[in-house]
Amino acid sequence: MQNQASSDEFPPGTVLLIDRNTPTSEFILSPTPSDNPDDPLNWSSLRKAVNFGLTCTYVLFTFVLIDVNSLAYRGYIEELGLTYATFNEASGSNFAGLAVGCLLLVPCVHKYGRRPLYLISATVQFACAIWWANIRHGEELIAVSLLAGLSGSISEAIVMITVADLFFLHQHARMNGIFIFMQSLGATGGPIAAGYVITSMGWRWMWRIIAIFLGVNLLLVLFFFEESKYIPTLIGQSTVSKDPENAKTKGDHEKGTVPQSAPSHLSIDSRPRRKSYSQRLALVTKTKQPIIQHFYQPFIVLFTFPAVAFTALSFGSILAWFSANASAGSFFLIYEPYDFGPSAIGLFHLGGFVGCILATFTAPFFNDWLIIWLARRNEGIFEPEMRLWMMIPAAVLNAIGLLVFGIGLGRGFHWIILAAGQAIFGFGFIVTADAALTYLNDCYPEILGDALIAVVFVRNGLAMVIRFSFTSWLAGMGIQHTFILIGVIAFATMTMPILLLLYGKKARVGTAAKYRKFASRQQVRSD
Repeated sequence: MQNQASSDEFPPGTVLLIDRNTPTSEFILSPTPSDNPDDPLNWSSLRKAVNFGLTCTYVLFTFVLIDVNSLAYRGYIEELGLTYATFNEASGSNFAGLAVGCLLLVPCVHKYGRRPLYLISATVQFACAIWWANIRHGEELIAVSLLAGLSGSISEAIVMITVADLFFLHQHARMNGIFIFMQSLGATGGPIAAGYVITSMGWRWMWRIIAIFLGVNLLLVLFFFEESKYIPTLIGQSTVSKDPENAKTKGDHEKGTVPQSAPSHLSIDSRPRRKSYSQRLALVTKTKQPIIQHFYQPFIVLFTFPAVAFTALSFGSILAWFSANASAGSFFLIYEPYDFGPSAIGLFHLGGFVGCILATFTAPFFNDWLIIWLARRNEGIFEPEMRLWMMIPAAVLNAIGLLVFGIGLGRGFHWIILAAGQAIFGFGFIVTADAALTYLNDCYPEILGDALIAVVFVRNGLAMVIRFSFTSWLAGMGIQHTFILIGVIAFATMTMPILLLLYGKKARVGTAAKYRKFASRQQVRSD
């Protein structure tokens, strides 16, 4: 057997996952947890479940807030005199808020912790739902959509950071899969329920009920969500060194003794300690880490590391097509030959929901199993590119789903065919997003915050461009040809994971020094 390289020689992301030199091929936890019980990696399963469950609930209601707006479209037309162009402008403003807010808010998680950002976001979302329920003019729809985007902008980056805080590498695909499913549940399941509420109680009550749920969510985060940012306690250890040369040249150090006030090195305090309940629920966990660098580093990271650029383009494009689907369905289905009301449009989203839930309960588990199997065949060594194999069939599914939906909608096919297209696309959406985000997490875990800011900015920027231009796009090409073009573009993205399967590791080797430089800036100490 070929000798295994030391983990110190590996490029970023490559880890020894299975030690084959032991009789039982011992499984190695990555990252390695400390001995401190307050290290989130050491939390009990229940404690992790509560924390991660609250982040998932937060994500669910964030995407309900963002995506049920289309269900009220007919009500907006009748009561507010809203046009389709204004509606798309409001949706574009929402994505603009998501993109810009990520740049402004996510850097704060490094300085002040995860918990205060969750609380601020949940509070503003609660206020947005109340405002939505009371709007009187179309211009207000644009303003509240922008504010809702700003408040929900941390929902992707900060949740993935929380996943990295709590879970090990071999669990990342499953946890990211659950997170993406909660996104999809909010985006597809929320409209199903909202359609019935609008039919029976009116569109304003849809927002009032959402406000109630968001208020409950705010209270749960306030009283039960713990800070997951782990800050090792560093203890200065003074040493006394005898230096004859110093004794000869420095009068203050005639005996060559370094003053005890100047510690010669620092060590991590790993003595078992557990924080009190109030400490675990502190509103702010401030560190000495500078924050300014995190406002510009994401753009450097985006253009420096191929894995970041790949994830941004993959995740951004798939969301843009998801957004185009939602917009087209909400508009065209209310007219002939469908004449769908709010509840029928809500039920139509069931197709995408079924595809998403099937993918959630299969693809991430298979992905985590696949990387372990591939690592065993690779002398126990895991390479992040092992995650990308699943993106190739997913690109095919995405293209098929988009073509079935778009061509069917353009030719007036039965709604079941359209729903089947949504289901196929929903399955491919989960697989694509989960594999891309987990790949990024595995490649560059120590700069994940900056990398995710770049990814979310590009992701929402692409979706914003699509929504702002979608009205004129449809007018110029028609619904059928528009979706044929989208399907072809979606299929072409299949080439990106193939390129990284061939050259991804070489790129990680080439950027290793830059990665370690950026990672060194992430080291933090408490005030």
